[in-house]
Amino acid sequence: MTAPSPRAERAVALAAEAGRRFGLRADEPRVLHDVFSVLVHLAPEPVVVRVPSLAPADPAELVARQRRELAVAGWLADSGVPVVGPSPLVPREPVEAGGTSMTFWEFVTETDPLRDLPQDDAQALEDRFTEQTGWTAELHAALAGYPGDLPVLSPLVPAIGEALTALKRDPRSLTPADLDRAEREYAVLEAVTADFSARFPEARLQAVHGDSPAYNLLRTAEGHRFADFEDVTLGPVEWDLVGSPPRALEAYERASGTRIDHELLEFMTGARMLQTLAALTVVPQVPELGPALMTWVDQWRARSPLTL
Repeated sequence: MTAPSPRAERAVALAAEAGRRFGLRADEPRVLHDVFSVLVHLAPEPVVVRVPSLAPADPAELVARQRRELAVAGWLADSGVPVVGPSPLVPREPVEAGGTSMTFWEFVTETDPLRDLPQDDAQALEDRFTEQTGWTAELHAALAGYPGDLPVLSPLVPAIGEALTALKRDPRSLTPADLDRAEREYAVLEAVTADFSARFPEARLQAVHGDSPAYNLLRTAEGHRFADFEDVTLGPVEWDLVGSPPRALEAYERASGTRIDHELLEFMTGARMLQTLAALTVVPQVPELGPALMTWVDQWRARSPLTL
């Protein structure tokens, strides 16, 4: 068994401390996931605590993001949409402990997880994502009615700009030409998010999951549950469909009864790749991500630059 990382050990201690404030037992806390955030199951309670391991420089921005996530996921859960909702055992508010802020969620028993599929079976993986992309149409239909305020494409602007500023100081494996191109592409994203309808007049902005909902869901004995709304934002549905294979896009169109704007999808794909490049800033804290991120950077270099 792999020893827990120092960030996971700290997350377990903070989650248990915060849980006990609400009268929750934490006799056997265990780590469910450890990358950008650490998910801690406060066993035997049916509660999972998400502890950020890579918090933004501005703590207020972290809390604002968490409040948006709790609000949207809570509204969906209250509306009967299949999501992993906020834990009913604590208030729907971020909880501060140890200099960070965390959120509390329902514990869901997963069946048939993606990790159990043969990772070298491309057909099985595509079949899984095709089915789950079709389910995403159901989520988008519900999110279209969300009544709260959300920023436009907040995972991109200003987040990528802040990351590029950091990469200028420590460019990792990026060249000066890479950084110049990234700056130009980010300027395009700023212009588009400032007046989205001017660039894509046919697109409809609505609340979207923000981070590949077809991937971020759990299969349970009672059915599927969408999870991890950390990047919930206002945007086109194409933002949630980046990376979907053609069969999956066809499944989405059948389920939703709408056509995907492939020009917009291509633009969103370029934006996602720039976001991945910006993620190089986390490699010092999570070095195991480095090789995978550099593969994405090579793909970004091979693409045509993002332009208006």
